[in-house]
Amino acid sequence: PDQIHEDLVMKRRPSCEGARHYKLADGRLKCRVCGQRFSWTSVWDSVRLPVATKQRLLELFVLGVPSYRQRFRSDASAAARERFYRLLRACCAQVEQLREPFEGAIECDETTFGGARHGPRGWGALGKVIVFGLIKRNGRVKAMPIPRHDRLSVMREIEAHTREGALYYTDEWQAYATLKLRGEHVMIRKEKGRPVGRDHINGIEGFWSYAKNWLYPYRGVPHQYFHLYLGEVCYRYNHRGEDLKPLIYKLLRQTSIQELKPTLVRKS
Repeated sequence: PDQIHEDLVMKRRPSCEGARHYKLADGRLKCRVCGQRFSWTSVWDSVRLPVATKQRLLELFVLGVPSYRQRFRSDASAAARERFYRLLRACCAQVEQLREPFEGAIECDETTFGGARHGPRGWGALGKVIVFGLIKRNGRVKAMPIPRHDRLSVMREIEAHTREGALYYTDEWQAYATLKLRGEHVMIRKEKGRPVGRDHINGIEGFWSYAKNWLYPYRGVPHQYFHLYLGEVCYRYNHRGEDLKPLIYKLLRQTSIQELKPTLVRKS
């Protein structure tokens, strides 16, 4: 299996981002920048499972095998598997949250995730999560749950994840009308579900298909952890041409469990 030498792990104190430190006799670290003592434990080391079990679970995670399909294996309990998978997803989600804002040509769109239920349809459907997404033409994607399908929620994410002066491609929803104040704006007009002319938002619509197909085998996703599953799907899509096992293993060794805790809890 791929290994990373311990010396390559950057142990930073979150409050000051200092990477230089002393190691104290009690096992803690002392920051050379601010002088504060702190503990640092990697996500990998925080999981109290045998190394061979963690390696096997990591490989199954990369292959997309859900935890419930491993219920007849006795090397780890269902709760331990779920917790380890949750940490893996949180590492992926954190990387996507910290990704630099997009610039250039960007496609924007929104959709809903969730199974069919009786009751209202459309954006107010019961049991649905509204998700907003951006994709850079021929590049990376970002997606995040939003509380409501309105202009304020969408523009908040656009301002946070794109740079001014970008070229935005969107559908005809009026919430996007103010994008012309932030950059160039191309509004895609459709007839019978097909774009009119050469402009399109096929990139982000293709990602919606990718994401929903990837999440389908999970047979439902807990609402409080949906943002982790969505972060995982974005990470997989953005690294779809690479071997994920060494990439995620490196994340587990270089990410502090203390630093990861805010990502595990959904903020909205």
